[in-house]
Parts: sequence; C-alpha cells; structure tokens
Amino acid sequence: MKLAIAGAGGRMGRTLIDAVLADRELSLAVALEVPGSPALGKELGGVKVGSDLRALATADVLVDFTRPEGTLEHLAACVTHAKPIVIGTTGFSEIQKKSILEASRRIPVVMSPNFAVGVNVLFRLAQTAAEALGKDYDVEIVEAHHRHKLDAPSGTALKLGEIVAKALRRDLERVATHGRKGDTGERPAAQIGFHAIRGGDIVGEHTVIFAGTGERVELSARSQSRMTYAAGALRAAKWLKDRPAGLYDMFHVLGLS
Repeated sequence: MKLAIAGAGGRMGRTLIDAVLADRELSLAVALEVPGSPALGKELGGVKVGSDLRALATADVLVDFTRPEGTLEHLAACVTHAKPIVIGTTGFSEIQKKSILEASRRIPVVMSPNFAVGVNVLFRLAQTAAEALGKDYDVEIVEAHHRHKLDAPSGTALKLGEIVAKALRRDLERVATHGRKGDTGERPAAQIGFHAIRGGDIVGEHTVIFAGTGERVELSARSQSRMTYAAGALRAAKWLKDRPAGLYDMFHVLGLS
C-alpha cells in the first residue's frame, strides 16, 4: 500500500515517514511540503519532497497532519484524484468542518483530533464516567503540549469536552470556560473547565477530572512519543483503503462505534 505524507518536513511528518518505513505493508510514494519550505527538494524516506499535488495520483491514501488551510487544499486534491485521506490536523473552524463533511460525500475520510489508540480509549472511558457519575461531579479538562503547538485548547481536549457534555446533556458552547482569573465567583454546577499548558517538548497529555464531594476521579492519557499518533494514523490508513465515501473517526477504525 502506497502512502502520501503531507507536511513531510515537520516533526509529525518525519515521524510518520519513519513509521511507514518500519511497516512492511506500506511504502512511501509521495512526500509533500508547502512552497518555500526548506524541506523541498530534499530526500526523505527515499522520496524527494515536492509541492505538486498532482503527485497524489500515484498514492493510495494521503495522511495529513498540517494546518487547516493546507489540509483543505490537500483535501480538494484528494477529491480530484479520488483518493482517501486521513486527517490529524486540528483547529478547524465550523465552516471548514462543513467543507470536510461535504468532501466526505465523495471520498472516504478518517478524521480525529488524536490518533493514539490509548487516547481513543480515554474518549470512551470519559463518556462512561460522565454517564455514571452524573451532574453531581464537576468536570475539568487539563491538557499539556510542547511550546510550539499553535492552537489551544487542543483538539483532543475539545473532543473530550464534547463527549462529556453530550453524556451530561449539556451545550458545550454555553457551559465551557477557558482558564480562570480574578474574582470569578462560585463555580457554576454545569460548567466544564479547560486548561492548556504549553512548555518544553511535552508530546501530549490529557486529563479529565470529575470532582465530587469526598472523592475525585481522574482519567489520563500521556503520549511519550509522536510515534503513538503515527501508529494510529497508519492503522487508520490501512482501514480506510477501499472503504466507501464517508466521514469516519478512530472509533470506526478500532471497532468501538
């Protein structure tokens, strides 16, 4: 199976290439970067890095961990060439998400804010905990990432918030609060708090706290290497090949849906 990797010169792109080279079922067909990237013209994984999206015609699936604007451009090229895409990019606006949904009516798309298998198990555990513990437990979500991460809170933290809010039958947009400062007054019972830590080379850590009277339940997942994300993304790429058009997530890939 031949893969194309977008953002090949970045930290995640290079990790994905390493994972492809280590997998006997996969080969690297295309390595993409944006025009002006210092990686252009260099050889990564035995493939010269380029920016011509017509090269996608030679691949079976594109794996994209870049930026929203770039991902949408790559998505359009995948539609043109009828190629499936795995999207690990986060930070999409609601309008951009609608564009992805529209594209998924023509090609198969797996999209997730986090492809680590352990984190997706955390998603399910958070849902179960929220349903069981109910409204008497206050919910706080804490995430930590490296100093270079551009969006906050992380897509994974937002997904956890969405899952918990749905389980508790709350409107996340109405009950979410992002950090606290000053005289905030007493905490509203339905509030869901988000807290983002940025520093050093932290790969990714997420904790959901359910704080009740006399007890606290904490669910955490800590990624110590980007390879956890890469392994999950390649698993999704293998699963996606020959699937019908549609918008899928890691629950579909892992059989948790």
